[in-house]
Amino acid sequence: MKIPRFHVFAASMTALSVALSVPAYAQQTGTTDATKAAPQTDDFHGTEEIVVTAPYVERLDILSGTSAVTGDVLAEKTRAQLGDILSSLPGVSATSFSPGASRPVLRGYQGNRVAVLTDGIGNIDASNTSADHAVTIDTLTVERIEVLRGPAVLLFGGQAVGGAVNALDKRIPRAIPDEAVHVDALAGYGSAAHDWSGGASVDVPLTERVVVHLDGSYRNSDDLRTGGYILAPSLRAEVLDFAAEETSEGNLDEAAEARELADQSGRIPNSAVKSWTAAGGIAFIDDGGNMGLSYSIYDTNYGIPARPGSGHAHGDGGEEEAPVTIGMRQYRFDVRGELDLGDGVFEKLRLRAGYANYSHTEFEGDEIGTIFNSKGFEGRAEFIQNDRGGWRGASGAQYQSRNLDAIGAEAFVPPNKSRQFGLFTLQEFTTGNLDAEVALRFDTAELRADILGISRSFNNVSGAFGVGYHIGDLKIGANLSRTGRAPAVEELFSNGPHIATQAFEVGDPLLKSERAWNGELYARYDTANTAFNLTLYTNRFDNFIYEAETGAVEDDLPVFQYFQNDAKVWGVEFQGSQNVARFGDVDLKVDAVADYTRAKISGGAGNVPRIPPLRVLGGVELNGTRLDLRGEVEWSDAQTKTAPFETATNGFTLVNATATWRPFDSDRNIALIASANNIFDVVARRSASFTKDFVPLSGRDFRLSARISF
Repeated sequence: MKIPRFHVFAASMTALSVALSVPAYAQQTGTTDATKAAPQTDDFHGTEEIVVTAPYVERLDILSGTSAVTGDVLAEKTRAQLGDILSSLPGVSATSFSPGASRPVLRGYQGNRVAVLTDGIGNIDASNTSADHAVTIDTLTVERIEVLRGPAVLLFGGQAVGGAVNALDKRIPRAIPDEAVHVDALAGYGSAAHDWSGGASVDVPLTERVVVHLDGSYRNSDDLRTGGYILAPSLRAEVLDFAAEETSEGNLDEAAEARELADQSGRIPNSAVKSWTAAGGIAFIDDGGNMGLSYSIYDTNYGIPARPGSGHAHGDGGEEEAPVTIGMRQYRFDVRGELDLGDGVFEKLRLRAGYANYSHTEFEGDEIGTIFNSKGFEGRAEFIQNDRGGWRGASGAQYQSRNLDAIGAEAFVPPNKSRQFGLFTLQEFTTGNLDAEVALRFDTAELRADILGISRSFNNVSGAFGVGYHIGDLKIGANLSRTGRAPAVEELFSNGPHIATQAFEVGDPLLKSERAWNGELYARYDTANTAFNLTLYTNRFDNFIYEAETGAVEDDLPVFQYFQNDAKVWGVEFQGSQNVARFGDVDLKVDAVADYTRAKISGGAGNVPRIPPLRVLGGVELNGTRLDLRGEVEWSDAQTKTAPFETATNGFTLVNATATWRPFDSDRNIALIASANNIFDVVARRSASFTKDFVPLSGRDFRLSARISF
């Protein structure tokens, strides 16, 4: 059956770096009583449990807003992919390409404008090549996920205008546990996809200074169930019109097939996920520093739901309609070290590096379609300054390289090599109630596609300045930055059919560097009972790079092409919480999140594609010694400010509830969690998704999780 073509996909993303965290046991000295008693939530108050600690300063809160997910909240929200875990945070959405492939969207930005990190450096995978490629982060064994927003993240690359996401694990241990064996484990079940998952890690001290780490995980889920029709209303109407046309022409079989497609509901075909991971690490930890290494394997197989009418003509003139699946594996080696330098100018030298051998195969039924092989390296060195009368800072260098080969008749991007080198410095100064911060970075990049005879080089200088002023518990401030981003190889060299995204993707080898002026105004208030964070931001781009559908058809697929033009983006984010009352040992708290982004291409070219609409989320919590109860409502407005050939997205309201029980009130590291998500079985679609018209979000989903740490 051939029906009118609809909307397809493709996107790209890269990586940066940030690192640190508070581990399950205290740094080097074992768990303190205070740490054991501290609740683990995604609240954003300035507690040690959730404040981001970056490699270059103890606290990063001058130039950027921060959020973190850890503990019981992370256990309840854990899904197969990183993007679907973080979507309740302010300014965060997800690509939601499929249950097996979903990346974070920050302030409406995808692709290279968002840095996705593993313990401080990039994933070194191919997830930046296209939206259908999974992120190689094991969500079952990470202990903390941090989100950095604002211009401060340019320290790790001028490209991350939207922000950075850093997933932290313990594969290279940071501390010697007090216990002879320290265990962290998480297991869960979700009803919407019959999703069984489990992960565990073990840390064993071999000596007073040496600790080894082992971890592993497994996930197996069926096709995801949604709350109603799989096709969006506009696409369903298009299919029904086609069925009526076929009926009038006497093609009854074609008409019946089209009506069956239009009426399809329940489970999304070919959306199952199966994955496993294994890792081991060892570290030497001493008063003078530490050094460690780890080796890990990430393996996943997941389906790519088919866009209606996506049959693609091959060279033999036939049409392939077999389901598309992706089999992926990454082997990765990581090193991290720190050396204390004493009381001179520099306090510490920190080193972080990773190498990965990555491969994934796109299958059409049982046949191999395209194979992607990638070998990459990223390294980073930082000299941390001693605090001198309120002046502190860090300076360093960063290097990235990747060789990517796409093999097959439908390899939409040619074999390519990329090399990037950066120098950076950050300087902070505090006097009285005033904070100030200055950052400067230089990046050079070389991108080559030898088979095309094309080599491009780019040099970019980025800088940022920020000030903040404390008025009691209130802090107000402003940030200004100028950033530069080199085009990615996919934006330059793509040219061909891509079976997984079911699109013909076209790059532009003449693209220039993308540059932007970025500004923020913020107000943050934090007390024991009340906290809020309000941020207004704007970005003004020169040579903004974006991917949009053209309306053309090539090789029986809709064409998506990269364009470049000036653009304007502005938005607002709010997060707040209030402790309302206390009943004995039970606290009543209310909280809210709201965000909005508006993005337009200059010169009357229309809207930037795939921008999230206005979203408001409100929650009520009862927090006790042994039992926590939470109910929340998330309302998302319709998105009608769309790009040409992009469909509008209907608004939706989701209602969720969670209960967390800790059977031993003296130990909050043992918890049983029950949750009901999308209680009213609403059909919801993310406007940031390439597949929103035929891959809705999960329907009603009951989940049970157990988290243990001892």
